Amino acid sequence: MSGAATRAKRGSVDKFAARRRELADSALAAIAEQGYARTGMRDIAAHSALSHGALHYYFEDKDDIVRQAIWQYKSECARRYDPIVETAQSATELVERFAAEMTATLRDESDMHRLWYDLRNQALFDEGFRETIIAIDDLLCDMVWAVVTRYSELRGASPVVDRVEAYALFDGLFLNCLIAYLRGDLSALDRIRESSGRLLASAIGS
Repeated sequence: MSGAATRAKRGSVDKFAARRRELADSALAAIAEQGYARTGMRDIAAHSALSHGALHYYFEDKDDIVRQAIWQYKSECARRYDPIVETAQSATELVERFAAEMTATLRDESDMHRLWYDLRNQALFDEGFRETIIAIDDLLCDMVWAVVTRYSELRGASPVVDRVEAYALFDGLFLNCLIAYLRGDLSALDRIRESSGRLLASAIGS
């Protein structure tokens, strides 16, 4: 295959992948609104510029869309904390910025986070996107651990929990506050902001 043909083929693949990402973003809004079980391919097509049939050109089935959409969203969420870990100059600064980001994402993206927990529970029964859910959980676990270990460095201490235990603590806090917030309890925003700092301190035994 000539160089020009190779570049043309690569360009075609890139355009296909870009279109998949774009459609997955549109699908995410539809699925987040109605939930995984109640959303079909036709509902997803209604949120995009494609017909139901054309959507199948880019995705095998609903699970294929879910895999792409939720990976895009949650991996972007995890990366939001990288600048905090990389640039925080004190433990106090890290806590304040980390707690502020946790509060903002709970407030502004509660529907998306509700979908994440819906899909994570669904993966206990449906193998269609289970590996993607496991991979995302691992990514989020890494994100939390990066925050905990950086906090411990800034405090001159060592974590008293391991990577999985740290993730379980913060995931439990976030889920609890999300449920309260979705029920209309606005104090959940204050709770997650205040509790984030306390959890970080407890993670190093202080």
